[in-house]
Formats: sequence, structure tokens, C-alpha cells
Amino acid sequence: MNALIIVDLQNDFLPGGALAVPHGDELIPIANRLQSSFDTVVATKDWHPRNHCSFASQHPGKRVGDVIEIEGLPQVLWPDHCVQDTPGSDFPASLETEKISKVIHKGTDPERDSYSGFFDNGGRHATGLGRYLHATGIDTVHVMGLATDYCVRATAIDAARLGFKTFLIADACRGVEIKAGDCQRAIDDMQNAGVEIEECRTIVPDGSFPTKSDHGRP
Repeated sequence: MNALIIVDLQNDFLPGGALAVPHGDELIPIANRLQSSFDTVVATKDWHPRNHCSFASQHPGKRVGDVIEIEGLPQVLWPDHCVQDTPGSDFPASLETEKISKVIHKGTDPERDSYSGFFDNGGRHATGLGRYLHATGIDTVHVMGLATDYCVRATAIDAARLGFKTFLIADACRGVEIKAGDCQRAIDDMQNAGVEIEECRTIVPDGSFPTKSDHGRP
């Protein structure tokens, strides 16, 4: 059985949001179109407390984009985003959610970030996504969402590490690309971890999908 994992398709990551991924809104109709092709659809959400360690506002003298160390791990500092129970943490109203059987909240510990939908960044604490997929009989996952070079990358690599046959739907992702080439490096990392690359039309050969923006990065 297969599952679609929709990673962090939340208002704060869309144009106008606190941490907007360029052209992230292009993924909404793609997600809506793909969902019916899978046995199970799950989605992840960043679900941060207001004092989360990834927020630059919590580190006096630091700015967005700075990298610090927390518990021995590098931590990029971001704007406050996806704070629990705020509009920015919601799915966009135009995302069809009826087929989403499980929403996984991550980044809930103020002292740890969680890019992956499966574990925190140190790999110490599981979110429950792996357990849920195994219990549902899923053996294959297809990953899409935001952002290619952070949460999508980490989610896909962990899925492969946990033994799921894992695909990245490359044209159903968009990246932050703080440094030129970050998205391609992330894709290379995923492939090196055993993740296979596909496109939307691999899943729905006769499907009609929005044309990818010239500026949208995978």
C-alpha cells in the first residue's frame, strides 16, 4: 500500500506568510489533484510554541538566517512561524483535506527543531508518523511539499531509512534556496539515501497539472 506525505503546506510557508517559500502556493492544486491516487494521505505541520528555539526572536543579538548550535546540532534561525493555533499554522483554505487521514505535528518541543515528519533533528524523539504508516500497512511513500531543502529532504531521507520505498515528487516541491544550489544538493542527498525521483505525471499520466513557475525551485 502507498501513501502521499504532504509536508508543511501551511499558510506561513505560502506567499504573504511569515516564512514564505517562493511559489509555494503552486503546490495546492497539485496536492488536490494527486490525493485520490493514494491509499492513504497524511500531512505534516510545523506546530511551534511561541518560544521555539528556531525563532531568531528568541536569541538576542541574532538575526534570521544566522546559524547557531543547539544540543550539538546546527540550527538555522527563522522568523517566528507556524505558531500553534494561529492562522499561519493552518492549511490554506483551498487545500482539500477530506482525504487526509492523519496530521502529524512536529517542532512542538521549544528546545528542539523537527524538519523531518518522522523525528526531531537529533533523531531522538519520534513524531508517531512511522508507527502510523506501519500500522496502516503502508510500505511505499511519495513525498511532496515545502521545502525541498529542509523539511522535505529530512522527511524523505528518514522514510527511506525506516525501510519505506520512498519517492520524491520533484515537481510537487518548492525550496527556500538560501544558498544557490541548496535544492539540488538536497535532491542529491535524498538520492544518495535511496530515495527515487519522480514527477506528478508518473503518478497521474493523463493528469492536468499547473505549469511550474520559471522561478519555482524543486
